[in-house]
Amino acid sequence: MTPPTFNNLDETKQKRILNAALQEFAENGYEQASTNQIVKHAGIGKGMLFYYFKSKKELYQYLIDYAINIMTKEFLSLIDVSEPDFIDRLRQIASVKLKFFNENPSVTNFIGSVYLADEVKLPVHLQKQLTDLQSYGYSMLYENIDPTLFRDDINVDKAFRLIRWSIEGYQNELTNEFKGKQIASVDLDPYWEEFYEYLDVLKTSFYK
Repeated sequence: MTPPTFNNLDETKQKRILNAALQEFAENGYEQASTNQIVKHAGIGKGMLFYYFKSKKELYQYLIDYAINIMTKEFLSLIDVSEPDFIDRLRQIASVKLKFFNENPSVTNFIGSVYLADEVKLPVHLQKQLTDLQSYGYSMLYENIDPTLFRDDINVDKAFRLIRWSIEGYQNELTNEFKGKQIASVDLDPYWEEFYEYLDVLKTSFYK
């Protein structure tokens, strides 16, 4: 829920405050994030920040809700679930995600840091929103896939599981690699290139 006083600000000022806060939390995590740096980059007084948000925790929790809504509207809603080719669906999702990241780096870095963090106990409703976001994303990966694209000499269900495990394993490997790092400082381009290369290998291995 948006604090009424913050909601009354003009959109430009709201965006300036949100981007400053998203960047600070993404770069430093909840405990180390500095409200002094947030107000400095937002160009407002510290008293005003706490007029809009009662505490650092309230601001952090608001940002989580805000980031989830932005990702749902501007990333997940753009995925074409009518694409029956599983590998092409993965490629398309990666393309949409990359575009979203380029247009919303602060949101992407922040939500990534939230998933990697274990320093903050979130309220139940936010934990559920984060879980639902992941579940929604997975459902868009796997629904309405055409099994006839797979080779005739392999078990399609097992091939599908192997592809899914490969992608999930790659994601888990990256999660472990990035844990403890400042996500905003990581150059993600090589990882995107590597991901596309893995997709090509999977398609060659399992498709007709």
